[in-house]
Amino acid sequence: KQLDADQVCVIGAGVTLFEAIRAHEQLAKEGISISVIDLYSIKPLDVETIRSVAKASGKRVVTVEDHYLQGGLGEAVAAALCNDDLHINNLAVTKLPRSGKPAELLADAGIDAAAIMQAVRKLLS
Repeated sequence: KQLDADQVCVIGAGVTLFEAIRAHEQLAKEGISISVIDLYSIKPLDVETIRSVAKASGKRVVTVEDHYLQGGLGEAVAAALCNDDLHINNLAVTKLPRSGKPAELLADAGIDAAAIMQAVRKLLS
């Protein structure tokens, strides 16, 4: 999803992609437009698409992944774009997950739509 008025680029994969789309829909109701990239592969990483969408979105990027940051999507994006003068906020699992319903686990890890919306608002403030 990408529009000319997008203010932040959100990158997700798998379950976090659906959370990014939910955040996109909710933020649109507030007048905040974000682009969403489905990064289904980090090897090879589609650097040109990410760079292009990020620059068109105010040079603001939020990555969101359902595992630890090290060796994952956020780290790959940050490394690939380290010389592009972007503002990047990486959302990832930071603690050992527990058992529970999927929505509860996403919220507990800080990688649900609400967390994405908070990260977007922070980048825009």
